[in-house]
Amino acid sequence: MRKFGLLLALLLLSFPSLAQDLSLLTINGPDGPEEYSVKLQIFLLMTALAFLPAMLLMVTSFTRIIIVLGILRQAMGLQQSPPNRVLVGIALTLSLFIMRPVLYDIYDNAVIPYQSGELTMVDAFSTAEKPLRQFMLQQTRETDLEQILRIANEPAPQNMDELDFLIVMPAFILSELKTAFQIGFMLFIPFLIIDIVVASVLMAMGMMMLSPLIISLPFKLMVFVMVDGWSMTVGTLSASFG
Repeated sequence: MRKFGLLLALLLLSFPSLAQDLSLLTINGPDGPEEYSVKLQIFLLMTALAFLPAMLLMVTSFTRIIIVLGILRQAMGLQQSPPNRVLVGIALTLSLFIMRPVLYDIYDNAVIPYQSGELTMVDAFSTAEKPLRQFMLQQTRETDLEQILRIANEPAPQNMDELDFLIVMPAFILSELKTAFQIGFMLFIPFLIIDIVVASVLMAMGMMMLSPLIISLPFKLMVFVMVDGWSMTVGTLSASFG
């Protein structure tokens, strides 16, 4: 994505005719809407692309999903299957699906009014923050929020809307990590039972030199496919967000 953004910037700077048609950001001046310079628009676009992976991890459901998928792969005893890129793709797709109502809300109430000139950039960001803050607070435990407030040495506000967004983000991340490990623990138990049974059978047969993982892996895959494990995992992850 960064390479694509850099290539786009170089093309726009190389072809002035293309740069003149670029109107990503506008401001409401005294004489009507005014556009930023092309170089400033490219600079802001590249800055946004640089912060995009961090925002994806901090304010969306991506963190919980990718941790659960990683634990599931380890519980099954698979080292590189599915590959990391596949897991990231699955997590990104599910994140877009789960965050769809929030994204639609931001687009309808912040992006469209800003494009039509009804909101300034500051007001658009303030409006876009509200549905995102509501989603994050719904997934945040009170204990984690209190912990972050104690670390920040700030009193608990009477209204959740008064919370600083920089307070909500770390509390949200803590809650996501805790929930992801809880779901991962529940997914790990069936595969652990299969490993114990296979190891006990091999020990009773005197085949101690044979690795139990080699024998248990086909049984894990068979059980996972028979119970439609991918659908159950996706359903559990989606239901965990309410």
